[in-house]
Amino acid sequence: MKFEEKKSAAQNSFIRNSQSMLKNIFGTTDVTPFWIADMDFTIAEPIQKELQRLVERNQYAYESDTCGVFEAITNWYQRRHNLTLNVEHFVQVPGVLAGIALLIRELTEKGDGVLIQTPAYHQFSKVISSAGREVVKSPLQLVNGNYEVDYDDLAQKLSAEHVKVMILCNPHNPVGRVLRKSEVEKIQAIAEKYDVTIISDEIHADIIHSGNRFNSLMASGANKHVAMIGSPAKTFGMQSISNGYIYTENQEIFDTMRNLTRSLYLDHGNALTTFATIAAFNHGDSWLDELLQYLQESISWITLFLSEQLPSVTMTPVEGTYQIWLDFSGLGFSNNGLITLFADAGFALSPGSWFDDDAGQFARMNIAAPKVDIENAFKRLKETILSSTGQYSACSGASSSGGCC
Repeated sequence: MKFEEKKSAAQNSFIRNSQSMLKNIFGTTDVTPFWIADMDFTIAEPIQKELQRLVERNQYAYESDTCGVFEAITNWYQRRHNLTLNVEHFVQVPGVLAGIALLIRELTEKGDGVLIQTPAYHQFSKVISSAGREVVKSPLQLVNGNYEVDYDDLAQKLSAEHVKVMILCNPHNPVGRVLRKSEVEKIQAIAEKYDVTIISDEIHADIIHSGNRFNSLMASGANKHVAMIGSPAKTFGMQSISNGYIYTENQEIFDTMRNLTRSLYLDHGNALTTFATIAAFNHGDSWLDELLQYLQESISWITLFLSEQLPSVTMTPVEGTYQIWLDFSGLGFSNNGLITLFADAGFALSPGSWFDDDAGQFARMNIAAPKVDIENAFKRLKETILSSTGQYSACSGASSSGGCC
């Protein structure tokens, strides 16, 4: 597998390279895009071959193998995570966000609260608010450079009568935390105490870095709750051709979601999606192992570079996902100044304010990209910072509203 190969012309149509979006967000198109959470790599050969086989047939009759998909996923989780799942307890949905949206509408009423742990993947808030539900935030605590669950705040927020659901993101997007078994169990216990159902978004479950282990909510006998697992999107770089899968051992929730998706004709994928997914989970192990090694090398390089060359910028420990969470507060720049800095350095990151109003000094970076691009980007960032003459600095005084002048 070649991770350093040149980009193809087809990538001009990728969202992360959208000229209008880059211009709107960063004020320029002359940037290297590290902002959207998809991969810059060629997919695994078994997936390529399966897609080519289907395309070359030139026949697209009705075709499905949902059982084959669920069997491939259950075998994968047994093999990779030592987790036994019931093949009869999956419901197929168009995507993970679609699944979460459907679950929120079924498990809550308008006006109910849905809790997220901030900073949080920004689409969670949109999914909640667009359903007429209230976004309830329980901030993670940054303790000695590590994000930790604030259990007291979590319990206080979940105890509110109108809070019915919690979205758990594990591994966490954007900060990269992978919850320990004890942490998952403690969160579960608090949720069950206050009769709150957990929707566990585990889409990054396979992107786990050295020294860490993924602990699914399903491993703790959480039959009251729901895990979103099974999408090959993040694991195999299949965002535009993958479905999502709801998994739950709660029979009532399972029956409700199965009947709902069937009634809306949302419970099946097309042939390309179906057989690409089966190929990925049945034959993608070696590709993923190479990917994880490659990502680890990039993480090690970034860690060393920041320590030796740019100590004012720090990175929270990267336990999972291929996103890193960078803290620029040590530079003393304003929030808007950081965006300008990124644009001037040609370094397109996701602004931290997308994930939490109080995270304006942070940014998320997608590192599923060639190391040479990552290295060049950080070197340009250093040069831009060193050559700055105060144009990115915070204002000398504060406005009456407490913001920057």
